[in-house]
Amino acid sequence: MAGNEWINGYLEAILDSGAAAIEEQKPMVDLRERGHFNPTKYFVEEVVTGVDETDLHRTWIKVVATRNARERSSRLENMCWRIWHLTRKKKQLEWEELQRLAKRRWERELVRKDATEDLAEDLSEGEKGDTVSELIHAETPRVSFHSNASSLELWSDDKKEKKLYIILISLHGLVRGENMELGRDSDTGGQVKYVVELSRALAKMPGVYRVDLFTRQVLSPEVDWSYGEPTEMLTTASEDADGNDVGESSGAYIIRIPFGPRDKYLHKELLWPYIQEFVDGALAHILNMSKVLGEQVGGGQPVWPYVIHGHYADAGDSAALLSGALNVPMVLTGHSLGRNKLEQLLKQGRQSKEDINSMYKIMRRIEAEELSLDVAELVITSTQQEIEEQWGLYDGFDVKLEKILRARARRGVNCHGRYMPRMVVIPPGMDFSSVVVQEDASEVDGELPTVIGGTDGSSPKAIPTIWSEVMRFLTNPHKPMILALSRPDPKKNITTLLKAFGECRPLRELANLTLIMGNRDDIDEMTGGNASVLITVLKLIDKYDLYGLVAYPKHHKQTDVPDIYRLAAKTKGVFINPALVEPFGLTLIEAAAHGLPMVATKNGGPVDIQRALNNGLLVDPHDQQAIADALLKLVSEKNLWHDCRRNGWKNIHLYSWPEHCRTYLTKVAACRMRHPQWKTDTPGDEVSAEVSSLNDSLKDVHDMSLRLSVDDKASLTGSLDPVASSSGEPDVQDQVKRVLSKIKKPETNSKENEGVKLENVPSKYPILRRRHRLVVLILDCYDSNGLPEKKMAQIIQDIFKAVRLDTQNAKFTGFAISTAMPVSETMEFLKSAKIQVNEFDALICGSGSEVYYPGTYTAEDGKLFADPDYASHIAFHWGYEGLKKTIWKLMNPEGEQKSPCVEEDVKSSNAHCVAYFVKELSKAKKVDDLRQKLRMRGLRCHPMYCRNSTRMQVVPLLASRAQALRYLFVRWRLNVANMFVIVGETGDTDYEELIAGAHKTLIMKEVVTKGSEALLRTTDLRNDIVPSDSPLIASIKGGATPEEVSEALKALSKASL
Repeated sequence: MAGNEWINGYLEAILDSGAAAIEEQKPMVDLRERGHFNPTKYFVEEVVTGVDETDLHRTWIKVVATRNARERSSRLENMCWRIWHLTRKKKQLEWEELQRLAKRRWERELVRKDATEDLAEDLSEGEKGDTVSELIHAETPRVSFHSNASSLELWSDDKKEKKLYIILISLHGLVRGENMELGRDSDTGGQVKYVVELSRALAKMPGVYRVDLFTRQVLSPEVDWSYGEPTEMLTTASEDADGNDVGESSGAYIIRIPFGPRDKYLHKELLWPYIQEFVDGALAHILNMSKVLGEQVGGGQPVWPYVIHGHYADAGDSAALLSGALNVPMVLTGHSLGRNKLEQLLKQGRQSKEDINSMYKIMRRIEAEELSLDVAELVITSTQQEIEEQWGLYDGFDVKLEKILRARARRGVNCHGRYMPRMVVIPPGMDFSSVVVQEDASEVDGELPTVIGGTDGSSPKAIPTIWSEVMRFLTNPHKPMILALSRPDPKKNITTLLKAFGECRPLRELANLTLIMGNRDDIDEMTGGNASVLITVLKLIDKYDLYGLVAYPKHHKQTDVPDIYRLAAKTKGVFINPALVEPFGLTLIEAAAHGLPMVATKNGGPVDIQRALNNGLLVDPHDQQAIADALLKLVSEKNLWHDCRRNGWKNIHLYSWPEHCRTYLTKVAACRMRHPQWKTDTPGDEVSAEVSSLNDSLKDVHDMSLRLSVDDKASLTGSLDPVASSSGEPDVQDQVKRVLSKIKKPETNSKENEGVKLENVPSKYPILRRRHRLVVLILDCYDSNGLPEKKMAQIIQDIFKAVRLDTQNAKFTGFAISTAMPVSETMEFLKSAKIQVNEFDALICGSGSEVYYPGTYTAEDGKLFADPDYASHIAFHWGYEGLKKTIWKLMNPEGEQKSPCVEEDVKSSNAHCVAYFVKELSKAKKVDDLRQKLRMRGLRCHPMYCRNSTRMQVVPLLASRAQALRYLFVRWRLNVANMFVIVGETGDTDYEELIAGAHKTLIMKEVVTKGSEALLRTTDLRNDIVPSDSPLIASIKGGATPEEVSEALKALSKASL
């Protein structure tokens, strides 16, 4: 750099524009925050990114040496020091990021070695050799474009007899089928268009009966009323290809589920605390729709979702919970990934990790993506680069380990509970119905003269308006057009393209350049990054004197884009995408469909696109000369141009929606299909349906006190009125006799029930299924030894009394207790507290690893049996022995065996719970750290600390006390919205999961003095998980009387979202 005059000029410009933004208290200036363009930030960014810190230091010394009494010189000195400090801080953050990446690579290699050794321990020598060769083979990267030819049976028309129900989830942004407001904000973009078009395309595939696209219902005056409609039909298929009626509920629909504040449109960063509300609302819709579809096409049995597909991190988190609640497969598409964004932002060095998390809620997003990887059977990506360079950043996915586990699974070798999701490349589909493929013609310029005033008398009105908007910039519009279409984002690298064009005289003489850079009214009102790019573009046009050669219209509509492509193709032009990194490159496919050859970055998705279409050239986006050479080659060599054009048209079908959906359904069909196995009528094995009716009637009389009231006709109001029944009124007596005769009839007339004792019948029919409300007690009151405190018994008794004070609802209300204790300790505690176990309709024990129904599944000696359906429900990805061994090694490293951190708690363990005593709390790893290490080894589970941090328990991935409540909803149709969960102010490390959701939560303060939440995670995410303003959450002081608890429950029962 020649001297420091250039730096001085920038510093003077910063002073002129107002240096107040650079405060001593805020050395880390956020240069990309939303809002108007700030010239000060623009100039600061130019200095920070383009100037060496030694030059800045010399400038500061010079200013100090030459300063005078003028205030301006003093301000210049201070500002120069601050910017220098900012630059040094940027370098420090970059260095810290490099250190972090190096540590992560070392840890990943260590974990891979550890996992490989564990997997090889029980193999024969030959198999061990195979494992080593698999690892070596996995070390060699092999990039291959996705091909439809595979060993899998391709989805075809012979699948039309299937009646599949598919669920897609896309929560953020504004989603509707027509007139999509793409670009309205950062949340309403390409993903919205993609999921709507995917829904429509899937609904047209053979074998797919119904597709539901779940999103958020928005009733805000800020947005159009259509976003508040509960249901929107996208397609309907009343008849199939043979003309047969396929049912009234078939087709594709947008289902809008209300969650979060109804009257506010929230950006995606603010939706996180309300995810659980969405899950419960979606679950209610799925259960109702499954029943409806069962009546239509399922022979009376529910039609469960074939797959639940989450799009983006928030929907992935939701899909994981729904998949666990319903026991159906999950598919994930990330679209953009949190870890990749975090890496990019840290590399820029402008913000610390804490600042980034505060703005983007990035840690909550990453946690959701990790959970999605845990649950997903299949992850769909657009490119191979996304798999290796983006998903490879996650704890839950390792390319090499995934290949090893897949090879072992193919040979039927035990993986010891280790699992990695299958990643497949399926490029997004496109609708080519509006694209007219024209054969090469000599008169490609035929329409252009009419735009510029031709002599044939053609009317300019017949020409698209956008053509006129572009051509008004160009001196000679007949020249081949180099077209770039993207946002004015620094990552899109438009400025390098402009430099390449401006500095290549042959290219300037041969072609025009058209830059479609979004829509703008005033650059000063644009965000900093976009505004700085536009300012640089204008400067470069002036620097290279490109007036008449470059077009950059201010506005265009989405419907204008095909016409822009068509204009470029008619001039025998070229489409270019010079982005530094392009995750996929949808515009490249659009351009190819319109007959445009391409020049594209070699970083990312364009590599796969070029391999499939073979219609252009790839370049290094940092190599200005290479960009110019590639463009010049394509526009000057006409034979090459025509070959690329034909190749694009020939292969473009690979990116059609039917091809996408065919591959999609083929890959999904290869997943391990699973769905609830129980029968909806829950018949007894040895008891007839008539006894079922008898038992129900008896239990209704005994437990709910059936009452008959007579006006002009009989009605069931819920309790038996003894006065009316004994009053001698003939109508009432006749009704009672009719009911009693129905109750007695099965006992006397059913021969097959001889010898069956009626008191044993309830064992097949939990009273829970007839409850209208359920009060769930989840009070983690434990002493320093992890034993339940005495006050817990009194609190339970007070809650019983409080519920029974409400006589109107008491008869419909059941009780459940949810605890980390095993069932044996739970029953011992209840016995010591003189509480009958039959007071509870359900016991959720072992931190959600087992569910019991007192009075059902009970042996003659009173021993309770766990719900076998729940046991199979949560067994997904559960590897008991491998997990047990790995946890012991992680919690008790070599060299610390004499004073282990944990010891096995045999009494609290069961088939789906590995339990430990915590001996050295100071050595205990936090849950997020432990889960990270387990994920990296391919082990998927739900670790937690409980009972006042005296125990650690590890349960299956989809088991928890919160998910157990959803299981009761699915299994017994007990609506979550009618559940009242009573908790303390703190609790076990799964406490956060229990508060949020569609159920009502009553927090009893001062009851739980100490929980285990301090061992949950390093970064506090409580505010991103639990809503702070939900009407469904109330609190009451400790020591409240039963009357006060009763009033609190009444108030909560009236609350709604």
